Amino acid sequence: MGNRLLAALPASDFDVLEPELEMIALDQDAVLSQAGDDIEYVVFPHSGAITLMIDMADGHTVATAAIGREGAVGMLSVLGPSPSATTAVVRAAGTASRIPASRFLGVFNRSPAIRRMVQNHVKAMLMQFQLGLACNALHPVEARMARWLLQLRDRVDHDVLPLTQHALSQMLGVRRTTVTLLMRNLRARGAIRSDRRGVIEIDRARLAAAACECHQAMRLEVEEIFSTTSDQSRARGLLEVGRIPGIKSGNVR
Repeated sequence: MGNRLLAALPASDFDVLEPELEMIALDQDAVLSQAGDDIEYVVFPHSGAITLMIDMADGHTVATAAIGREGAVGMLSVLGPSPSATTAVVRAAGTASRIPASRFLGVFNRSPAIRRMVQNHVKAMLMQFQLGLACNALHPVEARMARWLLQLRDRVDHDVLPLTQHALSQMLGVRRTTVTLLMRNLRARGAIRSDRRGVIEIDRARLAAAACECHQAMRLEVEEIFSTTSDQSRARGLLEVGRIPGIKSGNVR
């Protein structure tokens, strides 16, 4: 596994960025950044899954985007100092490389390839925000829950998700009783299996049948971005364990 944005960079540009990267662990339920706080780091996941959450004044929350190794958290810091609009929460544990936002801005200003990387990421995120807005307005909550489960599954790349009903209620902006009913319906369709430990095992084909078209549209858009920007031989080389900072030595914080 490895971050696809980093893997798509030309070797010379990655070599500029690499010394600044620090390997970290993404712990389950960890908050990487809080809405209203300044963005301190740009985080490039190599594995795991993160959701960006909107926090309302009345305590309600809703997820606006999912990020895995295809993306990054904190890239909008290149626009200048400003508070984060969302809270970034780890939904599936993994690892990531991070760089202080101020240092990332420096390499962003010097490297056209890194600027293109940021542009591609922002394009993918805007698409996810726009489709998510339409999805929340037009599609039933059961289809939206199926879509979120598939989005997280795409990012962890396996069928077992460590996701509690509380986490799902936060992501969907609904009550836990609603999540309980939705999960019962999806279990009856054979789309998921779950237990009291907060582990959900999904049947991808059946869950896709329960989801709205937004999941497939989001997925195809991301793949289109990478198909037109990635150097595949470069990507294969970077995804080797020894090239990701800190993995070979086991230096994960």
